[in-house]
Amino acid sequence: MKMELSRRQAREQAFILAFERQFNNDTTEELCLKAEESRDFQIDDFTLQLINNLTINEDTINGMIEKNSNGWKISRMSKVSLSLLQLAICEMLYVEDITKADNPVGVAINEAVVLAKKYSTAEDASFINGVLGTIAKEHMDETV
Repeated sequence: MKMELSRRQAREQAFILAFERQFNNDTTEELCLKAEESRDFQIDDFTLQLINNLTINEDTINGMIEKNSNGWKISRMSKVSLSLLQLAICEMLYVEDITKADNPVGVAINEAVVLAKKYSTAEDASFINGVLGTIAKEHMDETV
């Protein structure tokens, strides 16, 4: 039986899987299976939706990151920052049930910043906030 995680927990699980993707060529299914087997990892539908959408739209998402990161090449970014940017953009643009009441764009940005502070540095959190804010203003009707 699948466990329902809070959105915050699901985003953190998705971040960990996206981060692992940076280091190997496993499919989403392989990543999830290994995580569940080796770490008692609970993967819910939202986590899976984020990772699947990231896999499908990775080239587009990476293009948006490079375009809006003021001269930073993806290859120079930390894997933590890249993974968080990818997931937040994925949530803002591709998650089906994103609504102002349930998952506003600002929440996706804020959660990425919170995770950056937990797993990286304040400088990375600020960088992520700036890039995501620019993308949100460009692509979303909602003001951030």
